[in-house]
Amino acid sequence: MITAPQLRAARSLLGIDQRRLAELSGLSVPTIQRMEASGSIIRGNVDSLMKLIAALEVAGIELIGEGAASQGGGRGVRLKTGFDPARASDAGDAEPGGGLP
Repeated sequence: MITAPQLRAARSLLGIDQRRLAELSGLSVPTIQRMEASGSIIRGNVDSLMKLIAALEVAGIELIGEGAASQGGGRGVRLKTGFDPARASDAGDAEPGGGLP
C-alpha cells in the first residue's frame, strides 16, 4: 500500500515532476495526478499500482509501511542506501514502465 502523501514525498526526494514519474512508471500524467489527489491510501487498479511502486523502487525509493521499523513510526519514504537521486531526474532514456536504465 502507498498513500498520496508518500507518493508526493517520494517524488520530492527524487527531484522529479509528475511527468517524469509518468514516464518512469508507464502511466499517464492524469493517472499520477489522480493518485496524488487521493485522500489517503491510493486507490486504483492493481496493474497501475504495481507499475508505480516498481518504478519508485527502481528509482531508489523505499516505502515505509505502517508499523514498519522507523524511528518516528508511521508511514513514510526514504532513499535506499547509496542511491543517487540525480539518476531519477537525469535518466532521459528510461523505458516507459521499465524504470531507469
